[in-house]
Amino acid sequence: MNKEFAIIETGGKQYRVSEGDIITIEKIKGEFSTGDKIVFENVLMTDTGSDSKIGTPYLAGVKVTSELVDEGRAKKVTVIRYKSKSRYFKKKGHRQPFMKVKITSVK
Repeated sequence: MNKEFAIIETGGKQYRVSEGDIITIEKIKGEFSTGDKIVFENVLMTDTGSDSKIGTPYLAGVKVTSELVDEGRAKKVTVIRYKSKSRYFKKKGHRQPFMKVKITSVK
């Protein structure tokens, strides 16, 4: 299987992507609506099956374009702090925002 792929960095994480993939990433600052194009310029590596390029740390002139599919918030994570015998109990919840994008091209 010689499928072209790239490794991009966004939101402090790295993702292995190829054309047609749908990935869930950390929310990006700015106003976006469904169907908007998002360009990732922090490309760490590309591979075509016969040729690999590795950046130091990023590749110059290589971009990965994508299209916003969905925006939302993840399931709630509950954080509880408790100390026995002292009537101390704190409960907090958090929902992390995310974006779901479909990779359209690796250039």
